[in-house]
Amino acid sequence: MTHMSKIRQLIPPLSHEMHKGQAGRIGILGGSEEYTGAPYFSGISALKLGADLCHVFCEPSASMAIKAYSPDLIVHPYLRSETQKDIPGSSIKEIVDRVSSVLSRLDVLVVGPGLSRDALMQASAKDIVIKARKEQVAVVLDADGLFLIQHHPYIIQGYTKAVLTPNRVEFKRLCKTMGICHEKEEEDTLVQKLSEALGGVIIVQKGFFDRVSNGKQVLVCDREGGQKRMGGQGDILSGIVGTLLAWGNAYKENRWKHPKNIQSEDVYMLASLGACHLVKECGRRAYEKHGRSVLTSDMLNEIGSSYNALIKGRVYRQLDKLVFLLSLLLI
Repeated sequence: MTHMSKIRQLIPPLSHEMHKGQAGRIGILGGSEEYTGAPYFSGISALKLGADLCHVFCEPSASMAIKAYSPDLIVHPYLRSETQKDIPGSSIKEIVDRVSSVLSRLDVLVVGPGLSRDALMQASAKDIVIKARKEQVAVVLDADGLFLIQHHPYIIQGYTKAVLTPNRVEFKRLCKTMGICHEKEEEDTLVQKLSEALGGVIIVQKGFFDRVSNGKQVLVCDREGGQKRMGGQGDILSGIVGTLLAWGNAYKENRWKHPKNIQSEDVYMLASLGACHLVKECGRRAYEKHGRSVLTSDMLNEIGSSYNALIKGRVYRQLDKLVFLLSLLLI
């Protein structure tokens, strides 16, 4: 059985027998005065792939912008920055308590998109990750969430429901934090060693080839992506990883009838690999249409078609090609 055929088995059916929330409840921890696009990209990607609900926990000055981007996101202005620390309700405990009131309803918490490196935001995120771990909520860490782990690796060490998605620079910094020599090893060996050093958390090393490891094995996504490296693509990946992890949880909990062919310890690895394939395909399709002018927002419009092509299989790929050829004839 191929990896893609296994990934397809993790996807819940669209059925009247399932109720709201069973196909994924995602939280995004991030959004600050300077960064409002990142949590939007992450959250809306989670929803466009098929999650039922997405909550964004952000700093108040970011909330109105994020709400304006999409009414589909549930936005909570619960975080605070250093400039607001003297305002009542801005202690770390109060911030964590506000987020925790929703945390128990989530399948996955994505930490980092637009979080910033503000001291109070980082300190709050640290305690929220610790709280999520205690409640056994899966955690995806990207961007400034990885900056947090770089300085406090113990908060996710040994937590096998954590997925880290570093780019090349972030990966190098994490290796340095964990005492791994980055210069003398092959890529597959390095990603496996970093996962081992962090106690088996899943590492998704982004690059020309994406590599996914749980410290025991390495899976590689060698799918062609887009040719432009605009910001925000990692945010899309974090949201899509979040939804696939939520589906993986639903698979393990038998929320629908399935043949139980996937081992529990392989579910998060396959979910992460599936996310890499989907984002690469979104990037390729968006670049094919827009070329040098492609934007990250163009990739959002390719999530549905990429899902149909990769997940639904050959018939949809052929139909997709036919639609593309017809569009060329009509130009």
